[in-house]
Amino acid sequence: MYLLGYDSGTSSIKATLLDAQTGAVAASATAPKKEMAIESPHPGWAQQNPQDWWINLKSATAEVLQKSGVAPSAIKAIGITYQMHGLVCIDKDRQVIRPSIIWCDSRAVDIGNKATRDLGPKRCLAELLNYPGNFTAGKLKWVMDNEPDHFRKTHKILLPGDWLAMKMTGRAVTTASGLSEMILWNFKENAPADFLMDYYGFDNALLPDLVPVFGPQGQLTSAAADELGLTAGTPVTYRAGDQPNNALSLNVLEPGQLAATAGTSGVVYGISETAAFDPLSRVNIFMHVNSTPQKMRNGVLLCVNGTGILNSWLKHNVMGGRDYPDMNALAAEAPLGSDGLVILPYGNGAERTLENRGIGASIHNLDLNTHRISHILRAGQEGIVFALHYGLNIMKEMGIRIDTVRAGRANMFLSPIFAQTFAALTGAVVELYNTDGSQGAARGAGIGAGIYKTTAQAFDTLRKMDTIEPDAKQASACLQAYEKWEQVLNSILG
Repeated sequence: MYLLGYDSGTSSIKATLLDAQTGAVAASATAPKKEMAIESPHPGWAQQNPQDWWINLKSATAEVLQKSGVAPSAIKAIGITYQMHGLVCIDKDRQVIRPSIIWCDSRAVDIGNKATRDLGPKRCLAELLNYPGNFTAGKLKWVMDNEPDHFRKTHKILLPGDWLAMKMTGRAVTTASGLSEMILWNFKENAPADFLMDYYGFDNALLPDLVPVFGPQGQLTSAAADELGLTAGTPVTYRAGDQPNNALSLNVLEPGQLAATAGTSGVVYGISETAAFDPLSRVNIFMHVNSTPQKMRNGVLLCVNGTGILNSWLKHNVMGGRDYPDMNALAAEAPLGSDGLVILPYGNGAERTLENRGIGASIHNLDLNTHRISHILRAGQEGIVFALHYGLNIMKEMGIRIDTVRAGRANMFLSPIFAQTFAALTGAVVELYNTDGSQGAARGAGIGAGIYKTTAQAFDTLRKMDTIEPDAKQASACLQAYEKWEQVLNSILG
């Protein structure tokens, strides 16, 4: 008996086939082999063609089936996780109307800021737990104002994972957690945020029907099964945004637990049992996957857009495409603090921790007699850690404890410099596990299908691979380097 999990990210689609009983990975595959392109017709814009997601999902599916030799009929449930906050507009025939405006697109910043002023910050925080911000609802308002023909054709709005599930099942639906990602969920009323829909001038009919995060969400149609090489009728039983799902994959479900990831963007995600919020909405609150009306569980999400994308930029534009392990080894030749070289990683759209300002990535204090490529590589990794620490201080102000942080042994956490600097600066024990988003989606599918009788049973086979304890000897030097970095940031922020 197998479970199939998909992780639809910004850079690629990953599919994992998981043995439901042993938790062993039968096969994993990622497509494309190079990162998916992001269209940027104007500075600050970021779009992708949903059809590219589907093409790559099909490729990844074919590869896991070929690698594993598992019969499609043995796959008992499908789970989907996806890049959050993207906008997909479909017409009455379920056809995509325009490219998806994805999470790191900044075009709706002013729209969200105006909504906050007009509706009042206190009301927005009390009911949405966030400012409207540069999220899915604001992106739709941009389409309404700037592409009226596209808006008139829009029958439903979907998140990227909703669209992929629709391609599989023929059903255009979402979840309450998904609406909270769009900033279209009223936590006070426990219902869609009608007041924000009315303010923007949206008809409630644009919202898809709701299905549970865990549970029956549709079945593979014959057409989809033919395209994917799977069995018609296979149920889709789980969907969640990538960061709530990353927390699920690490069994982070209760207050006091934190999850982290450092892919294209970097995230630390904590669990709250109250309707807590940041007064400046610099970190965001979304409904967690296990939240119920009787037992609130919200995810407190700190996001730094410019994380792995900075390391990728250095790889392709400074290192000529050399492998990341080579870059990590070269970075280790530079001392902690990079001899005063400072890199701000904010080059991937407006940053929430900076109150939705887009200040770009930048290099500071470059000494042409001292600094080498090794310094640039190390300062890049340190700058990402420092940006995350800057946001963690906001979470601490909200009462979130930062004692132990769980992460998958992947992406930036594969770098010893990154992991050790993170632990030393934050004082947190970092635990690395043998999991990733696609495995989390597979386990989520097993929970939703009732294959696992309890959540605990789904994680019986989760294994800790490494523990990074904070190094007291490095802590002081890390703090000094961070303070220099923060001085540079503050000088730019004014």
